[in-house]
Amino acid sequence: MNIQFKKGVLELCVLSLLDKRDFYGYELVDHICKYINISEGTIYPLLRRLKTEGYVTTYLEESQEGPPRKYYKLTEKGKEAYKELEVEWETFVNGVNNILRGEINWTKKNI
Repeated sequence: MNIQFKKGVLELCVLSLLDKRDFYGYELVDHICKYINISEGTIYPLLRRLKTEGYVTTYLEESQEGPPRKYYKLTEKGKEAYKELEVEWETFVNGVNNILRGEINWTKKNI
Protein backbone atom coordinates (compact mmCIF):
# COMPACT_ATOMS: atom_id res chain seq x y z
CA MET A 1 0.00 0.00 0.00
CA ASN A 2 1.16 3.53 -0.76
CA ILE A 3 3.16 4.97 2.16
CA GLN A 4 1.63 8.45 1.87
CA PHE A 5 -1.86 6.97 1.90
CA LYS A 6 -1.04 4.99 5.07
CA LYS A 7 0.37 8.06 6.79
CA GLY A 8 -2.81 9.91 5.98
CA VAL A 9 -5.06 7.39 7.69
CA LEU A 10 -2.72 6.50 10.53
CA GLU A 11 -3.61 9.62 12.51
CA LEU A 12 -7.29 8.72 12.27
CA CYS A 13 -6.56 5.15 13.41
CA VAL A 14 -4.51 6.31 16.40
CA LEU A 15 -7.11 8.87 17.47
CA SER A 16 -9.84 6.26 17.09
CA LEU A 17 -8.04 3.79 19.34
CA LEU A 18 -7.21 6.46 21.93
CA ASP A 19 -10.86 7.49 21.94
CA LYS A 20 -11.66 4.03 23.32
CA ARG A 21 -8.88 3.83 25.95
CA ASP A 22 -5.32 4.86 26.79
CA PHE A 23 -2.48 3.00 25.04
CA TYR A 24 1.30 2.94 25.26
CA GLY A 25 3.23 3.33 22.02
CA TYR A 26 4.21 -0.26 21.28
CA GLU A 27 0.68 -1.39 22.14
CA LEU A 28 -0.69 0.98 19.50
CA VAL A 29 1.76 -0.36 16.93
CA ASP A 30 0.92 -3.95 17.82
CA HIS A 31 -2.81 -3.34 17.51
CA ILE A 32 -2.64 -1.36 14.26
CA CYS A 33 -0.27 -3.93 12.69
CA LYS A 34 -3.05 -6.50 12.92
CA TYR A 35 -4.88 -4.52 10.23
CA ILE A 36 -2.33 -2.27 8.50
CA ASN A 37 1.33 -3.04 7.88
CA ILE A 38 3.26 -0.24 9.64
CA SER A 39 6.66 -0.03 11.27
CA GLU A 40 7.21 0.93 14.89
CA GLY A 41 9.18 3.98 13.75
CA THR A 42 6.10 5.39 12.03
CA ILE A 43 3.97 5.79 15.14
CA TYR A 44 6.29 7.68 17.50
CA PRO A 45 6.76 10.82 15.35
CA LEU A 46 2.97 10.91 14.97
CA LEU A 47 2.47 10.59 18.73
CA ARG A 48 4.96 13.42 19.34
CA ARG A 49 3.09 15.62 16.88
CA LEU A 50 -0.27 14.78 18.45
CA LYS A 51 1.15 15.75 21.85
CA THR A 52 2.60 19.01 20.49
CA GLU A 53 -0.78 19.86 18.96
CA GLY A 54 -2.50 19.20 22.28
CA TYR A 55 -4.48 16.19 21.06
CA VAL A 56 -2.93 13.81 23.59
CA THR A 57 -1.29 13.94 26.98
CA THR A 58 1.08 11.36 28.41
CA TYR A 59 1.64 9.71 31.76
CA LEU A 60 3.93 6.97 33.05
CA GLU A 61 2.64 3.76 34.53
CA GLU A 62 4.71 1.05 36.17
CA SER A 63 5.10 -2.20 34.27
CA GLN A 64 5.79 -5.64 35.68
CA GLU A 65 7.66 -6.44 32.46
CA GLY A 66 10.29 -3.70 32.60
CA PRO A 67 10.57 0.07 32.89
CA PRO A 68 7.51 2.28 33.27
CA ARG A 69 5.44 2.70 30.11
CA LYS A 70 4.43 6.03 28.62
CA TYR A 71 0.69 6.00 28.03
CA TYR A 72 -1.12 8.33 25.65
CA LYS A 73 -4.49 9.78 26.59
CA LEU A 74 -6.81 11.69 24.27
CA THR A 75 -7.60 15.27 25.33
CA GLU A 76 -10.87 17.09 24.66
CA LYS A 77 -9.14 18.86 21.77
CA GLY A 78 -8.07 15.44 20.48
CA LYS A 79 -11.63 14.12 20.73
CA GLU A 80 -12.87 17.06 18.67
CA ALA A 81 -10.14 16.50 16.07
CA TYR A 82 -11.02 12.81 15.94
CA LYS A 83 -14.70 13.56 15.33
CA GLU A 84 -13.80 15.97 12.51
CA LEU A 85 -11.40 13.49 10.89
CA GLU A 86 -13.97 10.71 11.20
CA VAL A 87 -16.57 12.80 9.31
CA GLU A 88 -13.97 13.70 6.65
CA TRP A 89 -13.00 10.03 6.33
CA GLU A 90 -16.61 8.85 5.93
CA THR A 91 -17.26 11.50 3.27
CA PHE A 92 -14.06 10.54 1.45
CA VAL A 93 -14.75 6.79 1.60
CA ASN A 94 -18.33 7.24 0.44
CA GLY A 95 -17.18 9.34 -2.50
CA VAL A 96 -14.49 6.84 -3.50
CA ASN A 97 -16.93 3.93 -3.15
CA ASN A 98 -19.46 5.74 -5.35
CA ILE A 99 -16.80 6.10 -8.03
CA LEU A 100 -15.53 2.51 -7.71
CA ARG A 101 -19.00 1.00 -7.76
CA GLY A 102 -20.21 3.21 -10.59
CA GLU A 103 -22.98 4.73 -8.49
CA ILE A 104 -22.62 8.13 -10.14
CA ASN A 105 -25.34 9.13 -12.57
CA TRP A 106 -23.23 9.78 -15.66
CA THR A 107 -24.74 12.77 -17.33
CA LYS A 108 -22.93 15.62 -19.01
CA LYS A 109 -23.61 17.71 -15.87
CA ASN A 110 -21.42 15.36 -13.75
CA ILE A 111 -18.43 15.45 -16.08
